[in-house]
Amino acid sequence: MTETLEASRTAITHVPLSTAPLPPLDSTIQPWPGDYAEVAGHTVHVRRTPGPSSSTAVYVHGLGGSATNWTDLATQLSGHVDGHALDLPGFGRSEPIPGYTFSLTTHAEVVIGYVESLGVGAVHLFGNSMGGAIALIVAATRPDLVRTLTLVSPAVPDLRPSLRRVSDPRLPLAFLPLVGDRVRQRLALVTPQERAQQMLRLCFADPSLVPDCRIDQSVEEYAERSAQPWAGTALGRSTVELIRAWLVPRKKSMWLLPPKVTSPTLVVWGTEDRLVSVRKAPRVTRLLPRGRLLVLPRTGHVAQMERPVTVARAVLGMWESGETW
Repeated sequence: MTETLEASRTAITHVPLSTAPLPPLDSTIQPWPGDYAEVAGHTVHVRRTPGPSSSTAVYVHGLGGSATNWTDLATQLSGHVDGHALDLPGFGRSEPIPGYTFSLTTHAEVVIGYVESLGVGAVHLFGNSMGGAIALIVAATRPDLVRTLTLVSPAVPDLRPSLRRVSDPRLPLAFLPLVGDRVRQRLALVTPQERAQQMLRLCFADPSLVPDCRIDQSVEEYAERSAQPWAGTALGRSTVELIRAWLVPRKKSMWLLPPKVTSPTLVVWGTEDRLVSVRKAPRVTRLLPRGRLLVLPRTGHVAQMERPVTVARAVLGMWESGETW
């Protein structure tokens, strides 16, 4: 996971790279401390990365993820912004309220409520995977709250049938009648260590490059989730709602959102993304009025974790460009 500015330049097309000083990439850094915030009836767990109070970043994780997915990128940007990484309801340490629907729109309402509660005006909004789809909804419907937008492999409609897109080949069977209950029981027996390895293989281009301490942190997090009575339901329901959002009629399609985004937007994609094809990247970027694309070779679905220095320099390049972006 070692990166250099020189190596990063070869991956950039039409995206300015900042040369501003950044902290050394330190994979031993622990997840930033968290606290709870009350947001429209929700108790949301948020990890804070202290930085200058003049500028604020809000980070939204993907399906099956948590606020810890942003540890390294938030560290890289900590000299420039005050960072807030949310655990969406049902994920990380945020318990969902009764009746929570887990739809993209409902998740977006929580993000909007949190940004409003900060009282800082517009923020730099980040989203990865499902979090990218949620961030798109926020930016399209509440442009007054979004100063810039960074989308890392956003979960736009991609209906390719492939077992390479799931962490465990038994997962699709868990949603079927008759056999679903038995499959879910077997999946519940997967150990935190096995689950962490499954996700590494699914989300990273080269899992062997992930430092041992990051793997250990992931195992600890999966062990914590296994004790949460709501975690399985949240993951299952959010998965169904995401797929449902991909299958709506054209007049309600997610593809109608990007043209409504008025903020400067950086789109980041890895060439080895197994979950959402990099072939979607040009279309997403073209539809954004102020969008630019960064495609990273030898990178999977979580570029902010695999290439935090490169992504940070591209983000800073967007911020430095201002109105010329």
